[in-house]
Amino acid sequence: MSFQRWGYDFDGAYADPAYLKSQAGVYVIWCQTGGSWKVLDVGESEDVKARLSNHERATCWRKYCTDILQYSATYTPGMSADGRRQIEALIRQAEKPPCGAF
Repeated sequence: MSFQRWGYDFDGAYADPAYLKSQAGVYVIWCQTGGSWKVLDVGESEDVKARLSNHERATCWRKYCTDILQYSATYTPGMSADGRRQIEALIRQAEKPPCGAF
């Protein structure tokens, strides 16, 4: 599964983060309620899959989503952490997710 949003190609969205790759990238956490999708959180990591396996903001995600959590990522091999943070900032500014902040 894949989709394009905010000018980037994303892998997902998946109900289990285990389907994401162990690669550097920017991840987006969604709440799916029927046909409606809301961005709950955005972040970046050297290893998206590992980062999401035990995330400290998972409690916040559950607070804002009583339906289905979905996970997606855009992979950024060769990009610096600063570059990933710029993508994260772009998505945060566009979506204003309730979890996490700069």
